[in-house]
Amino acid sequence: MILVDSSVWIDYFRSGEHTGLLDQYLEEDVIVINDLILAELIPFLQVRKQKQIISLLTSIHNQKLTIAWDQLIAFQYSCLMAGINGIGIPHLIIAQHAIQNNFILYSLDRHFSLIQRVIPALELTQRAIRSDAT
Repeated sequence: MILVDSSVWIDYFRSGEHTGLLDQYLEEDVIVINDLILAELIPFLQVRKQKQIISLLTSIHNQKLTIAWDQLIAFQYSCLMAGINGIGIPHLIIAQHAIQNNFILYSLDRHFSLIQRVIPALELTQRAIRSDAT
């Protein structure tokens, strides 16, 4: 299964360059989402009255988050010890969620490739990282 991060959805809604791959994953029905990603996306969609997009997102299998705070602290510590600063807790929660559930993470956010350098258990899609994403 593939956990699709908000950066991919935003690119998709803007008809960005990664729409084909996400369309393929949607067609194959291999996508999962979680409440953190929905919380990043839905408020902006509500402001823009994008009910159909909200309906699409909420119809995707939502895998419950189980946050292991000690592990998050260890992840953050490992990143800091490797000189990787600026990794936010939401990024670590998404990475942890992917690892816990053996999901492949599809993101355009470079923070996840930085996390993967320190936490190789995080599996990323091969065509997913854009260097200018934040």
